[in-house]
Amino acid sequence: MSAIASSARSDTNAALHWVVLGLGLSVLLLVFLPEGLAAVRVWYDSTAYGHCFLVVPIAAYLAWDRRDEVRGLRPHAEPWLLLLGLPFPLAWFAAERLGIMEGRQLVALAFVELLFLCVLGRALFRAMLGPLLYLVFLVPFGAFVTPVLQTVTAHFIDVGLTVLGIAHFSNDMFIEISAGTFYVAEACAGLRFLIASIAFGVFYALLNYRSPGRRAVFITASIVVPVVANGLRALGIVVLGQVLGSAEAAAADHIIYGWVFFSAVMLLLVVAGLPLRESPMAIAALPRQQVPKLLPSSWPRPRLRPWAALLVPALAAAGPSAALALSRGMQPVTVSGQLDFVAPEGCQVVATPLLPGIATAILECGARKWHMTLQALPRRSTAAAISEARASLVYGLGSEEATTQSLSSIPAVAGAWTAVIDHSRITAYSVWVHGAPARGGLSQRIDQAWDSILGTEVPPTLLGASLLPPGVLGEAPTTAALAELTRILAAQTGWPGTIMRLTGSSSPPPPP
Repeated sequence: MSAIASSARSDTNAALHWVVLGLGLSVLLLVFLPEGLAAVRVWYDSTAYGHCFLVVPIAAYLAWDRRDEVRGLRPHAEPWLLLLGLPFPLAWFAAERLGIMEGRQLVALAFVELLFLCVLGRALFRAMLGPLLYLVFLVPFGAFVTPVLQTVTAHFIDVGLTVLGIAHFSNDMFIEISAGTFYVAEACAGLRFLIASIAFGVFYALLNYRSPGRRAVFITASIVVPVVANGLRALGIVVLGQVLGSAEAAAADHIIYGWVFFSAVMLLLVVAGLPLRESPMAIAALPRQQVPKLLPSSWPRPRLRPWAALLVPALAAAGPSAALALSRGMQPVTVSGQLDFVAPEGCQVVATPLLPGIATAILECGARKWHMTLQALPRRSTAAAISEARASLVYGLGSEEATTQSLSSIPAVAGAWTAVIDHSRITAYSVWVHGAPARGGLSQRIDQAWDSILGTEVPPTLLGASLLPPGVLGEAPTTAALAELTRILAAQTGWPGTIMRLTGSSSPPPPP
């Protein structure tokens, strides 16, 4: 009778742990709701991260696959392990001030892992380590390697054409052959193939291999193979253009070619990995009473109730609370006055529309009209606010099919301009911080992070130039429009004074 009562108490205690875990996850979801929604938007909008919708089901399947390994293990709360998470709020706050959403999402995921550890205990957490760590693929990170992948792909094409003896000319991301010119755009970099391959490679390795060495070999192959395969795919498209005599015809369906080629490569990778498969871990076949000996659960630990693990979401709320307190102190910047604009030869200012919080001007140059804008953000804005304003400015452009390039031949005092081009629109932007063109990179984000805490005299400013009205652009009209836009922007050497006047700032801008 006592054995039955003991078993009932054990089941009740285990159920209590799962209730606490569910409550903790619900609170963490509320605390990190902005991070979750931002991740889902990326999954939905970007083909590079569409597989993220499958991460939770895959992790659940991996957990179910380990059911024999955890049989006999009971959850044992260890809330004192919360001490491991003390640096997490500071890390989240730093990522938020730097405007790095992926950093915020990784910290949010770290709190989820910490909650599992504190509620279930080290033994059960260790047994489920693979499925839990697989959740890292919920975070849509990796876009920062796109420029590197573009460079690798362009170099691969260059070397491949040389080996094949096809006459060509390479200039950065442009590959010119007799059939036309190819541009290695962001969509051609192979990021979508690489991210999906890594996620699949980790899943396959966790499912079929048990030794760390074999898992490492297959995951490494899942990284290297898609990079090489994407280079071969891009080279094949250029060679096809040479055979067909038309670059446009060869590149018309290059995305479809890519997915078909990628599927074939992944199939070959799976077939190559089959001979290395290992049988399920021997631990699954051992009697239940021997499992705790291999996965010890009797380490010394303070006896605390599972409810104490709810301190994890309380700790998680510290960073967002500090950020919320700072954001409440932000005041919008009033842009007062009209936008001064120098009209180069052949152009004229035809209108200065009134838009709330934005100084604008419409410049007419022959058959083309350009909409120029100046938008000042709150002085305590983070780098994320500038990114959101920039995304709003280029909204409607095909983010993965668009071409992004820097506009050269523009004096430094006129700003550093980047143009985003697709088949129907051209939009250029320039970011200014402290009244000077932004340097970009981590140093700029750090400067803006300090400004968001301490404040600044000159607010961050976003300048924009868009072609009106949008229409279908061919190669020649696009080239002419970009040349005209470069000429217009090069004439605007008075931006520093204009920013000071329109934002009411008194401190002189530093030299660019």
